[in-house]
Amino acid sequence: MKKIILMLVVITSVSAKINAQSEKNDNASKFHIGIKGGVNVSNVYDTKGQDFVAKAKTGVAIGGFVQIPIGSLIGIQPEILYSQKGFKGTGTILGSPYSYKRSTNYLDIPVLLTIKPTEMLTIVAGPQYSFLLSEKNEFQSTLFTSVQEQQFKNDNIRKNILSFTGGADFNFDKLVIGIRGSWDSQNNAGDGTNNTPRYKNVWYQATLGYRF
Repeated sequence: MKKIILMLVVITSVSAKINAQSEKNDNASKFHIGIKGGVNVSNVYDTKGQDFVAKAKTGVAIGGFVQIPIGSLIGIQPEILYSQKGFKGTGTILGSPYSYKRSTNYLDIPVLLTIKPTEMLTIVAGPQYSFLLSEKNEFQSTLFTSVQEQQFKNDNIRKNILSFTGGADFNFDKLVIGIRGSWDSQNNAGDGTNNTPRYKNVWYQATLGYRF
């Protein structure tokens, strides 16, 4: 009788482990839709401007994502985000020093390859298309001239930009904590005639998401 009871306990334990592992694999292979929100810390790199020094600027990032599994290990994750970027900077133009802050609002659409080595960790990387929705410029100069300000406001800025993004998601059942690093592959100059600093955006992003 004792042997039978012991055998039943072992069988029950093994069955529970198999079911738990099966649930984990099923969850990793499920299609999910989610929402997310967080912050960007953005700056610029590869600048081409006389004595131009840039500093980071913070903004919001909010949107949604879709997790499309291709088996239990890899998948595709397209996202769509309203993303605030920009920078603060100082430099000289036409021989006069200035300080400058540019705030930009983008629609970001990354299409990410996902690799899931564990249930908790998802590694993501892929290309991103960004469309400039709007921008705001704040300009100050010790030798202020309307010509300088108009150069900043009227410069031909590229609205469609290709970028690359990579990072990781940490999955806690329905909650997802995301960390990203992203950078533009194209500079901001629309037609190459800019007199103000030419640059590429770079930003770090942290978000909290919920998947259904």
